[in-house]
Amino acid sequence: MSSRTEGAGDRAARLRLARGVLSSVTGEPAGDAKVLEVTGALRPAFPGGGLRRGSTVAVASSGSLLLALLAEASAGGSWCALVGFPELGLVAAEEAGLVLSRVALVPDPGSDLIAVTAALLDGMDLVAVAGTRRLRAGDRQRLAARARQRGAVLCPVGPWPGADLEVSAAGEGWQGLVGGGRGRLRSRRVRVRVGGRGAAHRGRAVSVLLPGPDGAIAAAREIAAPPKPELVREAG
Repeated sequence: MSSRTEGAGDRAARLRLARGVLSSVTGEPAGDAKVLEVTGALRPAFPGGGLRRGSTVAVASSGSLLLALLAEASAGGSWCALVGFPELGLVAAEEAGLVLSRVALVPDPGSDLIAVTAALLDGMDLVAVAGTRRLRAGDRQRLAARARQRGAVLCPVGPWPGADLEVSAAGEGWQGLVGGGRGRLRSRRVRVRVGGRGAAHRGRAVSVLLPGPDGAIAAAREIAAPPKPELVREAG
């Protein structure tokens, strides 16, 4: 068998996988909401409080941040697809809050990244995709247009010129240690910034715990400084 024939066979298999994923989706759609909600800890940073259908939301290279973005929509009944994440652990996804029965995985789309992603955008509410750095401008534009037409949310991981929103995270330190560096690291404080075009052009930011104490994202609580001890005057 020639390499060309083998390549065609691989491509057909990947497309069958993507279409098979869609045919297995038997639940009801998430509804006609124009915005898919994100978890309350992130909501203040997003225009409209969530992910607008038909938009492209580029996520910086952070698997935990991506899962946190998808969790609320998945819990609310939306179907999510993850394309090109061969090392993604289902345990981590479940701990982040995703409903695994509504998550489709295509770990290795190979050279058919565009075709597989486009097929999934036809039937999924959110499609997250890795390995997009090699895509040409025209490829990006076609996938973004497909998301707009189908009312899906496209979430590429990494740079995506022209994205409607760009989401990034910067660590602010771990929590859990006590004096002298003893204790157990329980959560990490992260500053999440959301910027983009239109209403979001100025950017918004919020501090969260990612992960929180239970593994999922949580709102960061400001810890008040202990009161200063009062000076006690001794009675003369």
